[in-house]
Amino acid sequence: MNLESPRVTVGKSAQELFDLLSDVRNFEKLMPDNIAKFEVLGDDSFVFGLSGMPEIKLKMKEKVAPTKLVLGAASDKLPFTLEADINPLSENSSNVQLLFEGEFNAMMAMMIKGPIGKFIETLAVNMPKL
Repeated sequence: MNLESPRVTVGKSAQELFDLLSDVRNFEKLMPDNIAKFEVLGDDSFVFGLSGMPEIKLKMKEKVAPTKLVLGAASDKLPFTLEADINPLSENSSNVQLLFEGEFNAMMAMMIKGPIGKFIETLAVNMPKL
């Protein structure tokens, strides 16, 4: 299952945005209002929970400065990645799109497609708050 957020323009250089997203603590600022839990577990991982959904632990898997960051599920039960694709626009602006990729059975994919799509859209829309 592949989902894409809208592409969002941010008033920061690609490197500045990359640096902000490299610090997992900053993901708390991107979370939706219905966040029930957010806890940093280390320099490269955090766990979060949204109301009515199970907690998810994410770990930094790959960094390619300043254009790409990949977070992945720390558990093999729900294997997925969340990639931030950063494009420089000018010295002081860039745009970013979040790409979600996961391997789920058809029933699970049907159940989570809507909530996950809405979630990554919220993360992207909140990027200017960083």
